[in-house]
Amino acid sequence: MELKGKVHRFGDDINTDEIIPARYLNTSDPQELARHAMEDADPEFVKKIKPGDFIVAGKNFGCGSSREHAPVALKAAGLSGVIAAGFARIFYRNAFNMGLPIWESPEAAAALAAGREISLDLDTGVITDVATGKQYASQPIPAFMQELLADGGLMAHLKKLLEAKTA
Repeated sequence: MELKGKVHRFGDDINTDEIIPARYLNTSDPQELARHAMEDADPEFVKKIKPGDFIVAGKNFGCGSSREHAPVALKAAGLSGVIAAGFARIFYRNAFNMGLPIWESPEAAAALAAGREISLDLDTGVITDVATGKQYASQPIPAFMQELLADGGLMAHLKKLLEAKTA
């Protein structure tokens, strides 16, 4: 499967408070969180993105507090996922648990400019700059994790498995 979208650039050390500010943590409604995604890093972010777009960032994306709201906000905003030079460990885990695909690629993170259209092959992890054809490697998401993502995250996946067992 291939994903396509435009790049929205961010730098190093984007923390969870920039992804979804603490003042919005009084809700767990994904659509409400989506309206405020990346608000403290770029107040116009949600007006710029289109469904399927990507965030491309530097190192340590998602650092800071262990906030499950952060990947929920990005996913609900319609992003295909995040490509970064590196992720904070807790954000990495929360992203997959909440159903937000992420890819680590320092080369792509350094090279891809804002506004570029990219494609990403889920099976191979290859990221392609559509205009230039330049390709960047990332670790492909294993099939069992792709299934988890397709189900909407860990809890939805486990619910599906339990329902299948009891049916």
